[in-house]
Amino acid sequence: MDPSTRLRIARLAFFQCEYCRIHENDTGFRHQVDHIVSLKHGGSSLPENLALACILCNRYKGSDIASITSQTGAPVRLFHPRKDSWNEHFRVEGAKIEPLTEVGKVTLRLLRMNSAERVAEREILQRLGRYPR
Repeated sequence: MDPSTRLRIARLAFFQCEYCRIHENDTGFRHQVDHIVSLKHGGSSLPENLALACILCNRYKGSDIASITSQTGAPVRLFHPRKDSWNEHFRVEGAKIEPLTEVGKVTLRLLRMNSAERVAEREILQRLGRYPR
């Protein structure tokens, strides 16, 4: 990814992961530019298909564009940072991210956004005033 495109996407995201909302300054590694719909699934490298993702969210998401619901076994698309509103699919409850929709549920599970380590990290950041409550 060329530096100017990365900076454009980072500014658009206010330097926060567009999935879990952790700020780039609060992680040990720079956030990465994620292809929301991967190239292998026909996605492009245009800004409308790029999102800023922390290394963990990007690693767990990989090239996935959907997951299977645990209740019905039906496929459900993942959260799309350019087309979806974060607040329609998620909310912060304490240090956990709670899903509000099926899209939120499958995204939360697939990206492991509430693993014990990630919740503990958010608790510390909240105490420091660095993560929303």
